[in-house]
Amino acid sequence: MTSPIQATPEDLARALPHVLAAPRDDAAVEWLCFRPGFNKRIFPHRLTLTRAEGIPGERWLKAPWLKLADGSPDPRIQVSILPRRVMDAVWLDRETTLYPGDTMVCDLDMSHANLPVGTLLQAGTAVLRVSDVFNDACVKWKIRYGKPAKDWIVAPGHPDLRLRGILCSIEADGEVALGDRIRKLD
Repeated sequence: MTSPIQATPEDLARALPHVLAAPRDDAAVEWLCFRPGFNKRIFPHRLTLTRAEGIPGERWLKAPWLKLADGSPDPRIQVSILPRRVMDAVWLDRETTLYPGDTMVCDLDMSHANLPVGTLLQAGTAVLRVSDVFNDACVKWKIRYGKPAKDWIVAPGHPDLRLRGILCSIEADGEVALGDRIRKLD
């Protein structure tokens, strides 16, 4: 069995200027992912988003990685959005390495400077709020995409860039489809 192809620190350093040049607003949804269980991925053309259930049928409601004090799922992690340029920099072996699992992928600058905590985003007909929970790239990210990909996310100065993407709560129910735009709301 061969090891998956993984980006080197040098590859990621070269990719950073391209990642940082992503559009600041109005990005098309390029990927949608529904996760019915651990390590399970379905790539639909449309997803329903609700405040009460997150993405109905997805594992957030039954097995969230972050819970409130009462044991219920933390709404701040209902939706994850990954910058496409980061995905392209780290997910090099698409034949044998599992997709990261983010709800959406789009070509958008997800830095704190561009999308401060609390920013409202229109995603299709749904409204999302950028969470204060930092997506630091879990151990699965490190295993799948390599130690350099994990280190890149948390390197000095990089947490504010949110290279691993953003987490969001759902503020208004709606639907999002491939090709829908993600836009900042005033």
